[in-house]
Amino acid sequence: MVGRLRLWSAYILLTYVTLHLINHSLGLVSLRVLEDGRQWFVYVWKSLPGQIALYGALLIHFSLALWAVVRRRSFRLSVWEWTQLVLGASIIPIAAVHVVGTRVAHDYYGVEPSYPWVLASLVVGGWLGIARQFSLPLVVWIHACIGIHFAWRLRPWYRDWLPVLYAVALLVPAAGIAGAAVALRDFAELAQQPGFLREVFARAQAPDAQSAAELYRIADALMAGALLLLAASFAARPVRDFWERRAGVVHLAYGDRKRVDLPAGLSVLEMSRIAGIPHASVCGGRGRCSTCRVRVGGADRAKLPPPSPEEQKVLARVGAPQNVRLACQLRPPPGRYRITPLLPPTSGPVEAYRRQPQAHGGERYVAILFADIRGFTSISEGRLPYDVVFLLNRYFRATGQAVQAAGGRLDKFIGDGVMAIFGLDREPDVACRQALDAARRMALALDDLNEAMSGDLDQPLRIGIGLHAGPAIVGEMGYDRAASLTAIGDTVNTASRLESLTKEFKVELVVSQELLDRAGVDLSAAPAHEVDIRGRQGKLVVRAVVQARDLTSLSS
Repeated sequence: MVGRLRLWSAYILLTYVTLHLINHSLGLVSLRVLEDGRQWFVYVWKSLPGQIALYGALLIHFSLALWAVVRRRSFRLSVWEWTQLVLGASIIPIAAVHVVGTRVAHDYYGVEPSYPWVLASLVVGGWLGIARQFSLPLVVWIHACIGIHFAWRLRPWYRDWLPVLYAVALLVPAAGIAGAAVALRDFAELAQQPGFLREVFARAQAPDAQSAAELYRIADALMAGALLLLAASFAARPVRDFWERRAGVVHLAYGDRKRVDLPAGLSVLEMSRIAGIPHASVCGGRGRCSTCRVRVGGADRAKLPPPSPEEQKVLARVGAPQNVRLACQLRPPPGRYRITPLLPPTSGPVEAYRRQPQAHGGERYVAILFADIRGFTSISEGRLPYDVVFLLNRYFRATGQAVQAAGGRLDKFIGDGVMAIFGLDREPDVACRQALDAARRMALALDDLNEAMSGDLDQPLRIGIGLHAGPAIVGEMGYDRAASLTAIGDTVNTASRLESLTKEFKVELVVSQELLDRAGVDLSAAPAHEVDIRGRQGKLVVRAVVQARDLTSLSS
C-alpha cells in the first residue's frame, strides 16, 4: 500500500509538471499565448479538486520519501538509484524560491504570479536566478523519469512503447525549456524600454523591499526545514536498529560459508545487501519483478509468515513452489534459515517475466527428441566457414520451426544436432503425439530445404531422429546467462541413444514402443527391434521407420 501511494502521488505530480512544461512551450509562439495558456493551467490546478490532488500528492510523496530513507537498510544502490535519490533531495532547495515567490507571495501579499512577474524577477535577479529556474524542470523531470522507468520496466507492454516514451521524455522538457528561454529573451528586449519593468511590477502588485526580504526568509526556512527532516530521517536509522535488536537475531546461511546475523525486522534482500552479498533485484526491492526470489530451508522454516497477497501473486506468476519466497518481501522472525538465491545477481528485466513452473526443479513425464544430420562432416569439408554457418542456420531454422509448430520446446543445439522437449505443459499422451508430429514436420522441412539448396549441395541432407518418453528431472540449470530450462535423466540419455541407432538400422526415425503406446499410435508395420541401452536394465523395444515424413499428422 505504501508503494502504491508513493507511485500514484508521483503520477499526480508528474501530470502537474508535464502540463506546466507544455505551458512553457507556448513561449515559442508569443508572450501573449504563453500567458493565455497559464489561465487554463491555473483553472485546473487552483480549483478545489486540483489543489487537494496537488498538495495532497506533494505531502504524501515527500513524507513517504523520508519514510523510505528511515526504512532503507543499506545504501548499496545502483548509479541510477543514486541519481534519482540525489535529484529528489535537490528539488526543494532549487524550487523553494520559485514556490515562495509565486504561491506564497500571492496568498500573503496579493502578488499576481503571472509570467510577466516571473520573467521580470529573472531579468532583475540575474544569472543565478535564471540558472536555478531553468535547472528546476530538468531536475524534477529526470527524477520522475527514472522513477517511471523503475515502475514500468517490468510490464509486458513497456518495451514496445519504449521508443514513444523516450520521445516524450526528450521532447516535453526540451520544448518547455526552449519556450521559457524564448519568452525570457523577448521579455528582456521589452525590458529595455523605459518604465516597462516598473509597469510590470505595478501590475503584478510586486512586494516592497521589506516584504521581499520576508519572502526570502520563508524560502530559507523552507529549505532549512526540509534539510532538518532529511537529517532526522537519517538519525532515526540507528534508533530503529537498536529497537529492532530487542526482538531477536536472524541467522542466515547462504552456503560457501557465508553467514549473516542481523536483527529481526529486515527483509532477506536487505540482509544480503548489508552483508555485501550480490543479489538480483530488478525492481529495487518493491516486490514486482520476482528476480530476488530465494529457496528457503533450515530448521526454523516453519516459523516464516505466509506471503502477502501481493507476494503470492508474483510467486504464482512464476510458478514458485512453497519453499520459494521473494527476498524483498520476506522478513523472517528470529531463527536459523538457509537461503539459496535462484537467479544470478546480474539478472535483468527479461528474467522477471513469466517463466515455466518447472524452472525450480521437479520430475515430469516428457517426450524427448534428438535429431542429427547424417554425414555432416563430409558435407562441410571443402566449404568456406561462412557457407557452413549459413547451411547450419538454415537447417536449425527449419527444424526449430517444425518443433515449435508441433508444440514442443527447443532445448538446445549441439553441433549439428537438436534436442527438443515435449510435455512441459501438456499431458503425457499429448506430448508423445506432439513428438511424433515434430519428427514428421522435421522430415518434410528437410525435404523443402534440400530442394531450395539443391544447387549448393553435392548430396541432399539426411537426418536421424530418436524419440523416447518417460520421467525426467526438469528444471532451470546452468550458470548466469547460460542457465536455461532443460531435462536430464535416463529418458534423455535413451532418446539420444535411439538417434544414434538410426545409423545402424539405416532409417530416418527410431522411436520407442513406450512412446507409441502412450501416444496411442500403431506402427506395427515398421520393423521392431529389441535393443540394449547402456546404463539401462533389460531390453527396450523400438520401431525403425524408414521415412519420418510418412507418419500420419498427429498435431493436437
